[in-house]
Amino acid sequence: METFDLTAHWAHPAKVVTGVAARILSLDAGWLTLRWKVDGAAGLVLPPFAGRARMDGLWQATCFELFVKAPGGEGYAEFNLSPSERWAAYDFTGYRAGMAERPVERAPVCTPRRGQSVLIFDAAIPASALPPLPWHYGLTAVIEEEGRHKSYWAIAHPPEKPDFHDPACFAGRLAAPDHS
Repeated sequence: METFDLTAHWAHPAKVVTGVAARILSLDAGWLTLRWKVDGAAGLVLPPFAGRARMDGLWQATCFELFVKAPGGEGYAEFNLSPSERWAAYDFTGYRAGMAERPVERAPVCTPRRGQSVLIFDAAIPASALPPLPWHYGLTAVIEEEGRHKSYWAIAHPPEKPDFHDPACFAGRLAAPDHS
C-alpha cells in the first residue's frame, strides 16, 4: 500500500520536525494496521502513557488520525490515536455535523517507538470498527514540539487553515477487495 509523505499546513510549519510519513500497513478480517514515521523528532512532545481507554480531546497534543468515508458519501468516521495509548472514534453525518461516538468493540492498539531523532507510531484498529470498503481516507498528524508549538500534517490540505475534516484531506483511496 502507498506511503504518503504528509505535509505541514503552511500556516503552522514545524519547528524541528523534518517530515511525517504515513501508510496503511495491512487490512485483514481482524485488524487495520497503520504506521506513521516522524523524522527530526528530537523536540517532539509525547503525551505520557495513560493506558488503553477512550478519551476526547487527543488532538490537543501529539496525535495520529485516520479519517474514512465512502466515495461520494457525506458521512465519515474519525479515529484519533495517541502515543499515550488513549484513543477516540467518532461518526459524522456530514462535514463536522452529527458527531457521535463510533462503536468500537475492542480498543485499538497504539505502539510508539522513539529513537533520538525518529518516532515510529504503529496503530491497529479492529476491522469490525471500520466502515465497509471502498474508502476515501485521510492520514493526518498533530505534532507538538517543545514550547507548545503545533504543526498539522496531512496528505493534502485545504488552503485557508488546517482542517482534517475538509474533503481535500480525504486524498487516499482503498478499493474493495476483488473476489472475482
